Amino acid sequence: MNEKRLVVACFGVLVAAALAFLAYRFIAPLTVSVFLYYSTRRYHKSLRRLHLPSRARAAIVLASLAVPLVLLIGYAVVLLVVDARSFITQYALLDVAAARLPWFEGIDTLPPLTIDGLYTAYQSGQLSPFITFATDHAAFLTSLLSELFLDLFVIIIVTYYLLVDGGRLREWLLRFDDDAIVRDYLEATDVELEAVLFGNLLNVIAVALIAIASFSAYNFVAPEAVQVPYPALAGALTGLASLVPVVGMKLVYLPLAAITAIPVALTGRTGLLVYVVGFLVVAVVVVDTIPDIVLRPLLSGENTHVGLLMLAYTLGPVVLGFYGLFLAPILLVVGLTFADTALPRLLGADPVEGDDDTLPAAQRRLDDF
Repeated sequence: MNEKRLVVACFGVLVAAALAFLAYRFIAPLTVSVFLYYSTRRYHKSLRRLHLPSRARAAIVLASLAVPLVLLIGYAVVLLVVDARSFITQYALLDVAAARLPWFEGIDTLPPLTIDGLYTAYQSGQLSPFITFATDHAAFLTSLLSELFLDLFVIIIVTYYLLVDGGRLREWLLRFDDDAIVRDYLEATDVELEAVLFGNLLNVIAVALIAIASFSAYNFVAPEAVQVPYPALAGALTGLASLVPVVGMKLVYLPLAAITAIPVALTGRTGLLVYVVGFLVVAVVVVDTIPDIVLRPLLSGENTHVGLLMLAYTLGPVVLGFYGLFLAPILLVVGLTFADTALPRLLGADPVEGDDDTLPAAQRRLDDF
């Protein structure tokens, strides 16, 4: 009997090692999947009032995330290409590039951004340098795109089935309960992860709405020459940038201020730079500072310390790379919850029963005043 158990245990170790290797290979998309699962689980549960099956609700959740994100990125790329083309044409940057870069030799004008314009440019040979570059680096570009689509596929599939079968996974884990320690720990971790990560989603939405309103109000007051281009898009991107630690929203509103100020400064209308300074004040105070002080503590979870959470968002990408932005807060919640619920009981401490007559040390009674 012992030999059979040893064989089964060895087989289990081999299977666990293989699964751990696969999980490490796809650690980034799996981390993002867990992050998205806990961020959207309340939304998935709220759709029950529509009397829809779990699979349909999961599909609606993913579509609600994917469609706006794709539209936002596509809209931003189109506007960037159109504005970049206008900027290059206005300041004759093609002549400068042709003098310094061999790629642009013979290219006098940019083709129109239409199918006919691009096809005509292809026939005339204007696109040959870019086609040559793509051909020379075809293997790298193919590998990059393949890995990107593979990671997106993993994120979609894992998030979908976590939303659908997350309850089954939870019940399977609870089979290993030992004196209710595992159950208490898993339930506390599950609740805190949902509170923290769903709070991040709410923070992104709130910051985006505040940014859109602030940028639109600034455009209403400022002259046309120093108005923020595309305030709705800029506000939405500001909300997404709020996930990035340390730099955060500065990735959006500082370039916006530069884009607004440079044309005015080049034309000598320096008096209008006062409006740009006002825009920076609004962005720093209303969009960046106030939400960070007011919203983040409210949306950072029930037990997780705000400072530790900010530290996790800051150090995670530094130590682990990009996916550390999602993995570090998860590890922080898992570790703090273990230290708060399971560790004291494993060390022999008895759970403290609540007492109505017991007050926290920092709280005073009415008679003390």
